[in-house]
Amino acid sequence: MQLIGTHFLTQYVKDWLGNSSHPRILHVFDRACNLINEHGEILSIVTSQIGRGPFNLVVQNEVLFSNDLNVNSPISISGNQLTLGNLIIDIADAQLWNPRPDWQRLHAKRDHIVEQLESLPITEYSNLFIFAMPLNHRNPQPTNSLISNLSSALAKANTSSATSIASKIAGLGVGLTPSGDDFMMGALYAVWIIHPPEIAGTLAQEIANSAAPLTTSLSAAWLKSAGRGEAGILWHEFFDALSVGQVGTQTYAMDKILAIGATSGADALAGFIGTFIAYRELEKKYVIPKFL
Repeated sequence: MQLIGTHFLTQYVKDWLGNSSHPRILHVFDRACNLINEHGEILSIVTSQIGRGPFNLVVQNEVLFSNDLNVNSPISISGNQLTLGNLIIDIADAQLWNPRPDWQRLHAKRDHIVEQLESLPITEYSNLFIFAMPLNHRNPQPTNSLISNLSSALAKANTSSATSIASKIAGLGVGLTPSGDDFMMGALYAVWIIHPPEIAGTLAQEIANSAAPLTTSLSAAWLKSAGRGEAGILWHEFFDALSVGQVGTQTYAMDKILAIGATSGADALAGFIGTFIAYRELEKKYVIPKFL
C-alpha cells in the first residue's frame, strides 16, 4: 500500500466524502482519477500539475494513477482516508480552498475588465476559438448562430431565452467535456462579472440546471460548479490578472487556460470573451440598463 498526502480540497470534496456510500471509479488518467458516487456527483483526485478545482482533491505526490488504478479498482472511505486500490489518500492535513472568486469585487471592476479584454491580442488566439470551430459539422451555421444568441441572451440576462438555447447546445461536440458545454462554462464566468451577484446567481444556476442533465457526468459537474460561481485555479489567476491590468500576466494566464485539454480551454475562453463582446455591443446600443 502507498500512503499519499494531500495539499488542497474544497468544502464540496469534504461533503462528497461524507455523503458517499458506494462510490466507483469513472475515469483513470495519468494525472487524474475521477470518482462518481451513488448521487451522480463527481470527485476528481488530481496531482499538483492539474491543481485546485471546485471538486478536486489535490495530492502531494506525483502519482501516475494509470499505473495503479483501473475502473474496477475497489474504493473505501474511512475517517480521513480514501483508499483506491493500493493507494491510501490521507486528507487530514489538506488545506481548505474556496473555489469561488470574489465576484462582487470583479463586478465592481467590470468596466475595467472590459477595457482589459479589448486590449488583449485576441486575434492571435482567434483560430483556437470555436467561433471558427463548428460544434455540429453536418450543419454548422445553426449551431454557430445558437452560441452567438446564447452570448447575447446572457449579456441581457434574458433567462428564458438563455436556458432554451443552453438546452440545445448542451452535449454538442466530442469528449468528456463537449465543446458546447465548455463554451457555456466560460460564458457563465462572464455572467458572474457582468451582472450583480443576485442576478448572476439566478441566471447561472438556471443555465446549469437546464444543461447538466443533457451531457456527460464530468461536464455536468463543471457546469454545476460554474452555476454555483466556482472556478478552477487557472481562472482565478486570469481574473486576478484582468482586475490588476497587467497585459503580460493576462496573456500568460490565457495561455495556461488554452493548454487545458485538446480544445476545452479554448472553447471556455471563447464563451467568456464572446459573452463580453456581446455585452459590449449591447451596451453601446444602450440595451444594457445602467443599474446592471
